[in-house]
Amino acid sequence: MNKSELIEAIAQSADISKASAGRALDAALDTIQAALAQGREVSLVGFGAFYTTQREARSGRNPRTGEVIRIEAAKVPKFRPGKALKDAVN
Repeated sequence: MNKSELIEAIAQSADISKASAGRALDAALDTIQAALAQGREVSLVGFGAFYTTQREARSGRNPRTGEVIRIEAAKVPKFRPGKALKDAVN
């Protein structure tokens, strides 16, 4: 499912226009992104939690040349599914 299909499903489920569903989805994603950028966790009970972790700097290898390169440390967004989501998938 891509973003446009998700917007269409939201619009049908909530009985709203596709434009309204698109704005709502964009607002939700922007809010989650802003919270993660501030280092906050976003928990949706029953669905899961979005959070960030720190990935340490490490060395890697350029697959084309075989040259060793330095990969900088970075904050990485992650998702931990909730029990209800796990149960719905299984």
